[in-house]
Amino acid sequence: MSTKYKHLFSPIKVGGIELPNRIAMMPMGVFSPRLMNPKTAAYTKDGADYYIERAKGGTGLIISGVVPIIPIPVRTPLCYPEEYVEEMKYLMDGVHEYGSKMFVQLTAMTGRAAHIESETDWKMLPAPAPIQNVWDPTIKNRGITKDEIHKYVENFAEASYLVKQAGGDGVEIHAVHEGYLLDQFAIGFYNKRTDEYGGCLENRLRFPREIVEAIKAKCGKDFPVSIRYSVRSYVKDFNRGALPWEEFEEKGRDLEEGITVAKMLEEFGYDMLNCDNGSYDSWFWPHPPVYMPKACNLKDVMKVKEAVSIPVVCAGRFDDPDLAEKAIAEGKIDIMGMGRPLLADADLANKFREGRLADVRPCISCHQGCLGRIFQGKDISCAVNPACGREKSYALAPAKTKKKIMVIGGGLGGMEAARVCALRGHEVDLYEKTGELGGVFIAAAAPDFKEDDKNLLKWYIKQMEDLPVNVHMNTEVTEEMTAEYDEIFVATGAKERRLDTPGFDSENVTYAVDTLRNIEVNGENVIIVGGGLTGCEIAYKLGQEGKKVTVVEMTETILNAFGLSAANYNMLMELLDYYKVNVIKNAVVESYKDGVATVIETQKNYPNAANRAKRMFAVGPQGIKVKHEIPADHIVVSVGYIPNQSLYEKIKGEHVYLIGDAKQPTNIMDAIWAAYETAKDL
Repeated sequence: MSTKYKHLFSPIKVGGIELPNRIAMMPMGVFSPRLMNPKTAAYTKDGADYYIERAKGGTGLIISGVVPIIPIPVRTPLCYPEEYVEEMKYLMDGVHEYGSKMFVQLTAMTGRAAHIESETDWKMLPAPAPIQNVWDPTIKNRGITKDEIHKYVENFAEASYLVKQAGGDGVEIHAVHEGYLLDQFAIGFYNKRTDEYGGCLENRLRFPREIVEAIKAKCGKDFPVSIRYSVRSYVKDFNRGALPWEEFEEKGRDLEEGITVAKMLEEFGYDMLNCDNGSYDSWFWPHPPVYMPKACNLKDVMKVKEAVSIPVVCAGRFDDPDLAEKAIAEGKIDIMGMGRPLLADADLANKFREGRLADVRPCISCHQGCLGRIFQGKDISCAVNPACGREKSYALAPAKTKKKIMVIGGGLGGMEAARVCALRGHEVDLYEKTGELGGVFIAAAAPDFKEDDKNLLKWYIKQMEDLPVNVHMNTEVTEEMTAEYDEIFVATGAKERRLDTPGFDSENVTYAVDTLRNIEVNGENVIIVGGGLTGCEIAYKLGQEGKKVTVVEMTETILNAFGLSAANYNMLMELLDYYKVNVIKNAVVESYKDGVATVIETQKNYPNAANRAKRMFAVGPQGIKVKHEIPADHIVVSVGYIPNQSLYEKIKGEHVYLIGDAKQPTNIMDAIWAAYETAKDL
């Protein structure tokens, strides 16, 4: 089939194999027992089907999530090699059936990025030398011994040979990347060894050099070995990452050293550089959230391509085929790397090839269904694609009995229910009481950094247009209208919670939804009441505009959204700090009058005794009450939502399903998943 993306869909050689196109699925963790056999570290049938679905969708190269090869006998291919080889053949055969290639990513694990919970962790997950742990800086990971290094090298070679025996096309070494163990060796900021594995750059790269040499000796020089590689670290200090536009002193690997390291990795024998940026100290670079610019690593990766001749992959919010086509055509990169976009839409590559970009279900960089679930010990999946990771069990089948379905509410949950029911062959009527589809998600998608949220909304509206869904706009459903339907979805959303604070009836006080949609915030001083995700995103947006912003949050912490990924949290916190957003916790706005908000803060330990004496007015069991008088030209209230269940209470019954914010205001993933999971079985 002809395509305008002729360079993106041209073949390329990596080592001794040829990829059918230049689209690669980036490695993402697949650890749950349902997807990876906890005994052998081979992918189960469910885990293999997850990868095979992306090959079926046209992806040229699939790179698996990390597979440990640590010396201690735990879940690794080396524990049960014969079983591993046998179990992996289903995956390899399935990927090859669609003409794609399969690399398995092997890892030396985390080093100082390990979660230290037991003595076993100390033994299994050492760092190059004693160094503070990422998650708990009060403790230090122990240093790795030379004998352990040699065992790691041996294990990499043995595991690579098992992958080859199973029919794998190559391996990827994880990595001089993201601040994991090999990266800690490579960077002087972390590696304080004084032996042949520390000191000069050549010594610090001795570990990855010995690994590739051992693999080539075991598997042959033509067996492809890729390496996951972070070009730059973007580290300001321990546990402090630099923003894309920020001026800072690089503590990790800067661009100059990054280019030098890339050349050396090619000289060592690596066949491909799979590139991004960042470290565990700058986690929002290797896991870029919605606040990160698109193709955030492309500029740095192009510099690497100028220095090496082996294929170079660029990853990191890189989902634009036009940009990829141009970069490949100009020789600035070789392969387009995507992770989360292929979770959101397994058929993405085929849709690119066919020019059906409007049909691509976009990733919204929320990390809720992927990284967030991985850290909760759950299956990898996707907030906007509930079938991700459950390709067979969640596949949509034609309904055995065609039913008449009513969907009340045209938000994302309502449109998902309508979409799934229509795909299964039901007769679907969707009723929306306003003149537009999207519900509160229209406001959520309003900030300029939410372009993919806007695209998701466009995608859903296109589904309503393309599928046999009868959409009734400007129609409020009554109890009488529901009688003729077999099944009813109530997706009536939620209303913003209102406060009766004195002065909040002022025209200078607005609520989050209206503010995001159509209200211009004037004046220099702004208070945000509510430090949840929406409130903090509004604070970031206004801080970016140059306003003096104060967030007032009644609890002890801000950003208490369930499922919020550490990458998203960390970057948003850095953004609030960068734009000098003031945060007052354990506080409420008592009143607002004449452009001044009176804020009452509860403090257990007030640092300034003189100011405390002036402003303290009460001492109770919860601490000291302190009054702040804060100028506010505008106040934005963002204190959550109350479910709208009035119609549901009138019609509830066996065949009536309450979904989305109407049931419980949470997040996009919950709304979409509840709709999908109910509709797929009707």
